Amino acid sequence: MKNITVIGSGTMGNGIAHVFAQNNYTVNLIDVNEAALNKAIETIGKNLDRQVTKGTLTEAEKSSTLANISIFTNLKEAATNADLVIEAASENMAIKLDIFKQLDEICPADTILASNTSSISITKIASVTKRPEQVIGMHFMNPVPVMKLVEIINGFKTSKQVSETIVNLSKTIGKVPAEANDFPGFIANRVLLPMINEAIISLQEGVGTVESIDTVMKLGMAHPMGPLQLADVWLY
Repeated sequence: MKNITVIGSGTMGNGIAHVFAQNNYTVNLIDVNEAALNKAIETIGKNLDRQVTKGTLTEAEKSSTLANISIFTNLKEAATNADLVIEAASENMAIKLDIFKQLDEICPADTILASNTSSISITKIASVTKRPEQVIGMHFMNPVPVMKLVEIINGFKTSKQVSETIVNLSKTIGKVPAEANDFPGFIANRVLLPMINEAIISLQEGVGTVESIDTVMKLGMAHPMGPLQLADVWLY
């Protein structure tokens, strides 16, 4: 498995492309907006520069990473020879279902189709294809080049072989895979969002200030940032 197609060049898409390209995979990055693609390559370049400055990457490795990425605005051209397609488009079910219908027609029979969705049912996405056993979730964390976790979501019909392949693939790009089954919110958001909601309610009811709530969760519960700070990061 060497040819990876990433759909969507936003924050998550360009991060996923960055990580695969840095680990010597050939990456086709696709977006309907050419300006967005150019911006994505610029962002990847800046992030690679930070790695070079920190001494975690050489200039030669930066150059080879960028050389491993090709950009496309045509889905058929980008995905025809893909071993794995990772969809990182807008978190909109209609958009994702349309993309997967097209991928099912375009891609070779053995191509694995993955979604970076954080909450939309993998089983629902798989249902619009003729290969539901080859559809899986790969929920990367933001920022992708930094965060180690990849939540691997198995749909109701995802095959064991496909699941094992994606788990092992995730390890080759330096990630730590954690498997989840296809229930609302999977693991990450099923556990995280009630905590954020409770932090907001605690603030509203006057249980504590923003600073106090976040400090308790950081120092008392060993969270890297408080739930209210995290909510701000998501929103802004």
